[in-house]
Amino acid sequence: MANKVEEMQNYGKEQLDAAVSSANTFSNGFQAIATAYGDYAKKSFEDTKVFVEKLTAAKSFEKAVEIQTEFAKSAYETFVAESQKIGGLYGDLAKQAYKPFEAMVAKATPTAH
Repeated sequence: MANKVEEMQNYGKEQLDAAVSSANTFSNGFQAIATAYGDYAKKSFEDTKVFVEKLTAAKSFEKAVEIQTEFAKSAYETFVAESQKIGGLYGDLAKQAYKPFEAMVAKATPTAH
């Protein structure tokens, strides 16, 4: 009986340790994601500012269209790259948050022989 109580206490401690580890991972992961979003927003703002400056200095309609086309292409490429980066951060966060629970799930899952 004492062995079962000790086993339950150890199981509870494992769960608590896993939850704390997962919470720390979420905190760090969300901080990285927020930083990435902030960096993207700052870059986007700066790029838009430069675009508006170039556009207002355009001397012809053709030059304005060229500037707008370059900006659209650049903005799209930046969006795709940053989306992939941020998506990767979310994926890493999910993997790292699950990692503390892997051992517990492995113990609880019966193996086929």
